Amino acid sequence: MNDNQLTTSRFEWQEGYGAFSYSQSHIDAVYKYIKNQEEHHKKQNFKDEYFSFLEKFNVKFEQKHVFQNLI
Repeated sequence: MNDNQLTTSRFEWQEGYGAFSYSQSHIDAVYKYIKNQEEHHKKQNFKDEYFSFLEKFNVKFEQKHVFQNLI
């Protein structure tokens, strides 16, 4: 990202992050989600959606430790 100057400022990962994967058979749904993400987040904010992903993928977590610097 930085070597190819793909952003106007220096790219750095945040301190914590999450990554979720989907199978090839879900590629159309994932594409549609990305394409309509701005509209989607008018209905459900990112924080609530992230918690729903954690639950959907059976990720054990303590809510007090997720987004602790944002709350």
